[in-house]
Amino acid sequence: MHATNMIETAKRGRWAVATAFFVNGFMTGSWAPQIPVFLTRLGISEFTLGLLILLFGAGAVVFMSWCGYLIARHGSRSVVRWFGAAATFGLLIVALAPNVITAAVAMFLFGGVTGGMDVAMNANAVAVEKRLSRAIMSSSHGFWSLGGFVGGGLGGFAIQNYGHLVHAVLVTIVAAILLSLSLRHLIVEERHIVAEHRKFSLPRNPAIYLVGLMALLSMIPEGSVLDWAALYLKQEHGADIATAGLAFAFFAGTMATVRFMGDAVRNRFGAVTTLRVSCLIAATGMLVAGFAPTPWVAIAAFAFCGLGIANMVPIIFSAAGNQPGLSAGAGMSVVTTMGYSGILMAPSAIGFVGQHTGFAPVFVSVSALLIVVFLMSGMARHADFAPATQPAE
Repeated sequence: MHATNMIETAKRGRWAVATAFFVNGFMTGSWAPQIPVFLTRLGISEFTLGLLILLFGAGAVVFMSWCGYLIARHGSRSVVRWFGAAATFGLLIVALAPNVITAAVAMFLFGGVTGGMDVAMNANAVAVEKRLSRAIMSSSHGFWSLGGFVGGGLGGFAIQNYGHLVHAVLVTIVAAILLSLSLRHLIVEERHIVAEHRKFSLPRNPAIYLVGLMALLSMIPEGSVLDWAALYLKQEHGADIATAGLAFAFFAGTMATVRFMGDAVRNRFGAVTTLRVSCLIAATGMLVAGFAPTPWVAIAAFAFCGLGIANMVPIIFSAAGNQPGLSAGAGMSVVTTMGYSGILMAPSAIGFVGQHTGFAPVFVSVSALLIVVFLMSGMARHADFAPATQPAE
């Protein structure tokens, strides 16, 4: 009976952490269609916007580092609940910011609470995998992408019809309701799993840093679409706000669809082959987006790119957690930090370049980064040795 109760608890925990992933993606996706309004409302240049996005990334990196300590002390369940509660208000404080100074503080805090929640929910997903003895990471990231799809898709419509502030209030209410219903069902790690994080030291094996580089290059495209695709469609293709918001929405939607099948695809074809094909698909989509003659061709290209990007990060994270001679915690710490810097920090540099060249050349250049990952994809072979590689629920 005790074993049955533990399994039921783990299953509820699996859906609770999936909801956390969805809400985190929903908040992030809802930010994408706010960006053109944010730029116009504050009367700032792309350069200044790039600095503000850099602060978003800086906040995320600071809080993510702090989050590891908090998880070691209190467990991922508590940390997801703390950061989740704070993250529900992240977009609202940005939407309320009346000037650049307050917007800078708001962006730092928004990035911080979103990033902290991200680390904690990934750690909790690992705990669920251990409890269920099967992989759920790919489908968990699928829920994040699904949240991004919903947030980005509905956000542009809501902003265009009701204004950016009403949109931010609605996002806050939806996120708060979902989290209030789900977070109490998150599972608690066993004490030795929590204590494991206190023994972390910087790995000396150079291979893990190359895997981290792959994660970095794989996540830059996601950050570039999130932060700049809507502005690219609006400024360079003349799209309205509702249409521009569909770029990230369709990108996240195709990612979500493929991520829900990710574990089965990898089991069928192997990590390296799946990663190589994914790289080529993603690079092709990004290249076409850069040369797109119309907004809808660009949106379709971003959606195609999402098909490829979907499985790249879960495979690379699996490879990180199964590096020979390294604990899963040590490998994941390095690779997740390097990888998330791609989605959080690189877009600010893209903004600096885009202001002078336009964003079309930027997306073409990003496609070249995906070819680099293709050339390095043999390093993902350790992902096939994961102890739990069954298809996710």
